[in-house]
Amino acid sequence: MKKILFIVAIVASIFIINSLVRSIYDLWKKQDLITQAQKELEREKQENYDLKSKLSKAQNNQFVEEEARNKLLLVKPGEESVIIPQDLLSSQSSQRKNIDTHPNFRKWWDLFF
Repeated sequence: MKKILFIVAIVASIFIINSLVRSIYDLWKKQDLITQAQKELEREKQENYDLKSKLSKAQNNQFVEEEARNKLLLVKPGEESVIIPQDLLSSQSSQRKNIDTHPNFRKWWDLFF
């Protein structure tokens, strides 16, 4: 009789321990899900903050005027629009690129003597 009661107690203990281990494992997985959700929430809050700052910047009259001038090529009344050809811009930039390849001591020598 004692053996049967002992075996029943062991089997019941195994079922209880198995149930507890599964519960602990489920809680652990849910904690990971909560951590991931919190990280995603922080990313979304940061994105929301960035979008709000962009919106406030876009609602500024100076920003709207600057975008209209630069992207839409609009001008104020009384102003004239001037378009400079790309080949003229590239020739001016190539003229400015006269780089002196002399070493620094030579430049100082030429400056003083």
